[in-house]
Amino acid sequence: MILRLLLGDQLNYEHPWFNKPDDNVIYTLMEMRQETDYVRHHAQKILGFFAAMRQFDRWLRKKGHRTHYLSIDDPNNRQELRKNLAFLIKLYKITEAEYLEPDEYRLDKLLSSLSKPLGIPVTMLTSEHFFTTREELSEFFAGKKTYLMESFYRYMRRKHYVLMEGEEPVGGEWNFDKENRSALPKDYKKVAPLVFEKDLTRLWSTVTFSGVESFGFANYDRFHWPASREESLALLDFFLEYLLPHFGKFQDAMSERDWSLFHSRLSFALNTKMLSPDEVVHKTAAYWKAHKKRIPLPAVEGFIRQILGWREYMRGVYWAQMPEYKKMNYFNHKEVLPAFYWTGETRMHCLSVTIQQSLQHAYAHHIQRLMITGNFALLAGIHPDKVDEWYLGIYIDAVEWVEMPNTRGMSQFADGGLVATKPYVSSGQYIGRMSNYCQSCFYNKNVKYGEKACPFNSLYWHFHARHRQKLEKNPRIGMIYKTFDKMEMSERSSILSHADKILGGLNKL
Repeated sequence: MILRLLLGDQLNYEHPWFNKPDDNVIYTLMEMRQETDYVRHHAQKILGFFAAMRQFDRWLRKKGHRTHYLSIDDPNNRQELRKNLAFLIKLYKITEAEYLEPDEYRLDKLLSSLSKPLGIPVTMLTSEHFFTTREELSEFFAGKKTYLMESFYRYMRRKHYVLMEGEEPVGGEWNFDKENRSALPKDYKKVAPLVFEKDLTRLWSTVTFSGVESFGFANYDRFHWPASREESLALLDFFLEYLLPHFGKFQDAMSERDWSLFHSRLSFALNTKMLSPDEVVHKTAAYWKAHKKRIPLPAVEGFIRQILGWREYMRGVYWAQMPEYKKMNYFNHKEVLPAFYWTGETRMHCLSVTIQQSLQHAYAHHIQRLMITGNFALLAGIHPDKVDEWYLGIYIDAVEWVEMPNTRGMSQFADGGLVATKPYVSSGQYIGRMSNYCQSCFYNKNVKYGEKACPFNSLYWHFHARHRQKLEKNPRIGMIYKTFDKMEMSERSSILSHADKILGGLNKL
């Protein structure tokens, strides 16, 4: 008898394993405290993974496969992967075990060491999900000190022949990012997001009764994230028809009255493998070809770049740099997150809106994560470990392989520039330009110091001043120091003094 392990983010309905039932094979999925407790997760993240896992188990059994599902409250559940596998091996007289390559380093190390303690052969097979192998990016950048995403993206476009005309990119440009940075017009037409309201009250009761701790709003009686391949495909179709035409131009925009805007919200379905990146990319490209009159090329290129380029790039960075990547702290930041990251209770309206939205929906789009919560954490000198833990816990799509390089690399520059060519920090002016957050804020985005001064402004200059030795020679930010040096001495002193006051009382903001 063969035991096949499926992790919670391996719900690949299209995997060859499931083509034909085999009486000599039994599949297992496990809800474990080992996974719910390594960081504190958003309630919707726990519900989303468990609901999707249970739906996948039902689908397997309906297809005629044998399964053994260990729910979080099962009295036979040892709550640890190795112990659960040992239990199942004894129960079913298992002679060999198989698993699909895990996407997290800690699970990869655990599973690769199990053969000897379990006493049977344990074999890893490919997950049949990504465009690339784990090693492909490191091989592509062999000998390089930095990993330039744009060159990798062009390689991926050519290799998989996506949005290409012969050897050249469609439209004559590889990247239309410069056309995808518009703020929302005041009279833009809001599109209500597609949600899948389902009642997970019983599941939530099981989770809480089992003692699993979480934070954020559970929304268990109207849970709206996809939990099956059918729902995931419906979300993709909705995005292509109603949101893609506007996605590119407004992908960086933010609004307090619209939590999802024109974003696909497909990351949870992709990261659990209910959808494959291949089908999303090629279906999007085909849809654009059939609807060119109403879908701008920059919109489809920008979306495909996020999946074919950025997502695969993040995975490659993760496997190329782990486990050392998890310890990187280029600026030697040491502070802890302010308490308002867990409540949204702050007079900084941009942070309040973004955090409260995240607590409500377990979701924020990439600019909210990068230029609001991530921007403030970097300016405030928060330890990358604390930032990692928060991002990994709060978002429904957060799994370590994609969260960590995005957070520690792109957002916090903790890798010293391996991923990002400069720290992504800004003053309040950028936030005011790309959102409507500043319009009803206690603070004034145009003021650098004083009671009403936007904290982002003085913190922005303080960050560059204290890290001048490490950043001044960066060609992308050299002008910032020239601007700073041209300020009157008294002006610089007032800005830095105000920032010191803020840093000494982050929880008072």
